[in-house]
Amino acid sequence: MELTLSLAGILGVLLIGAISPGPSFILVARTAIAVSRFDGLMAALGMGVGGIIFSLVVLLGIKAVFASVPLLYIALKLTGGFYLIYLALRIWHGAKEPTAITLSENGMRRSAGKSFALGLVTQLSNPKTAIVYGGIFAAFLPSDLPRSAVVSLPFLVFAVEAGWYSLVALALSTESSRAAYLRSKVHIDRIAGGVMGLLGLKLVVSVRPTP
Repeated sequence: MELTLSLAGILGVLLIGAISPGPSFILVARTAIAVSRFDGLMAALGMGVGGIIFSLVVLLGIKAVFASVPLLYIALKLTGGFYLIYLALRIWHGAKEPTAITLSENGMRRSAGKSFALGLVTQLSNPKTAIVYGGIFAAFLPSDLPRSAVVSLPFLVFAVEAGWYSLVALALSTESSRAAYLRSKVHIDRIAGGVMGLLGLKLVVSVRPTP
């Protein structure tokens, strides 16, 4: 019972974090509206796989590695921050480009793999998430964590991350939301690109040289 409550607490906190708007939310929302529902769901799947990777990394002790090798953490923060800035610039410069939806014979976009990869890389672009996971896991999990929990926890994290972003993709991929996006594409893309760029810049400037 105690372990069940601990896992429920972890999933609840992670869900609150996922709901908070950030680069992941912006990417999934924009993909679902501007491209297709299927692409939005593939991006959500990439977010979920990113959650699995982060949870496994934390369970394997990467938090201790970051603490003992601060330069590694700094390098990852810089890489993630600059990636978000790069992604923001792409969105900003593509704001005036028309949105073309090219479907394959079975009705699915051929860019599904690209959407998945974009979701995965965006999720992994912020190494602070690994630290957040580490703090949450340390706060809720017992020290004598059973092997079954170690195996199941990453998949529970996947369910939270992919589940929430799939709801976002489904909610924002309707014809009405797509029509509204097309009417205001330039402004929406500029806002999305600006917010994502600020998040990346915040990540970069948060880097502090080691004493």
